[in-house]
Amino acid sequence: MSSQDEQFPAAAAPEPAAASADEGMTWWYRWLCRIAGVIGAMSCAFAGLWNCVTINPLNIAAGVWMMLNAFVLLLCEAPFCCQFIEFANAVSARADRLRAWQKAAFYCGMAVFPVVLSLTLTTLFGNAIAFATGVLYGLSALGKKGDAISYARIQQQQRQMDEEKLTGTLEGQA
Repeated sequence: MSSQDEQFPAAAAPEPAAASADEGMTWWYRWLCRIAGVIGAMSCAFAGLWNCVTINPLNIAAGVWMMLNAFVLLLCEAPFCCQFIEFANAVSARADRLRAWQKAAFYCGMAVFPVVLSLTLTTLFGNAIAFATGVLYGLSALGKKGDAISYARIQQQQRQMDEEKLTGTLEGQA
């Protein structure tokens, strides 16, 4: 062990939970999700602020919720934007340990709530990119698409089994 490994044992070995969370995502897809999260946070913040400039209390509540969504998205996806908050890195590390389907459900649920609260174009367009971030994480939870050779092999085996069943029933009738 080197002297750095002795001083920082946690940095020497990567956490298995963080490694398993990124297992199915390529580096560019992970960055795409993060960039979509940051853009979604900005759209939520601007639309939420615009939504608060009204006298309708439901619009104000939806706008405040959208600004809260923007803060949470920035905290989870880009903690460097929240350097003035002491717990930003801890929240980001915890969010990184979540599975992709958990992030998808969380982000989509956060984005749907203001729309249900006040259905306006501002809430729809403001939360669209935040919802799309959840959809991107949800798609990564589905996993990689299989290759054509494996799919063709499975289809061929299925046809052989069907033919064997068909010939077995025909022989049994004769």
